[in-house]
Amino acid sequence: MSETLAGRRVLVVGAGSRTGRAVAHAASAAGAELVLAGPDPRKLEWTAGELAGPSAVLPVDLTDEASIEALAAGAGRLDHLVSTAGMPANGPLKDLELADVRRAFDAKVIGPLLLAKHLAGQFADGGSMTFFSGVAAWRPAPARTVMATTNGALAFLVQALAVELAPLRVNAVSPGIVDTGSWDGLGAGKDEFLRQVAARNPARRVGAPEDLVKAVLYAIDNPYVTGTVLHVDGGGRLA
Repeated sequence: MSETLAGRRVLVVGAGSRTGRAVAHAASAAGAELVLAGPDPRKLEWTAGELAGPSAVLPVDLTDEASIEALAAGAGRLDHLVSTAGMPANGPLKDLELADVRRAFDAKVIGPLLLAKHLAGQFADGGSMTFFSGVAAWRPAPARTVMATTNGALAFLVQALAVELAPLRVNAVSPGIVDTGSWDGLGAGKDEFLRQVAARNPARRVGAPEDLVKAVLYAIDNPYVTGTVLHVDGGGRLA
């Protein structure tokens, strides 16, 4: 992987999140120059301060096309883009607020579409874009209707973009239940929840951020993979 990313320029959207930080760390350790983007400059600066190699910070709001245009103007020439962005709108259908639903689509579907629109012409030969879908698209559940729909739409979006933007490669990673800290709100019930998930998953475990990083690096590294969703869910969509 060091040969793949050494000297390359990688834009990570969502670099303030735990998964985005993990991707940025791996790419930086492999010799890449990072552009860190996301809505919170403080978190981006925190990530930048942890990296071994060079990085730049460019805030972006995926709900605002002008902000995405500004990101494109500041990012310059790129080799790869990875976006882990997402703003879930979970809850019973009767309780959903339209503003929350729109934000979820902005982050997971419209934002990636606009990133492709404004950045596609800035990639070097052999470049790629990797977005994040999710297992809910293949295993919907009550109170997760918006999550299932946005993740499913993203999966189809990468296929369409892979055709329209060829030879620029476009892929998605689809996580299952991963212990990224997003389940910490369960408090004392978190360990039991993760134990139950692991027990029914064919892989008999839950995911770790490193599992997602490996999938991202595979999508970046393999020049014959495009329009593909890489399922990193321990078989959870099958259980």
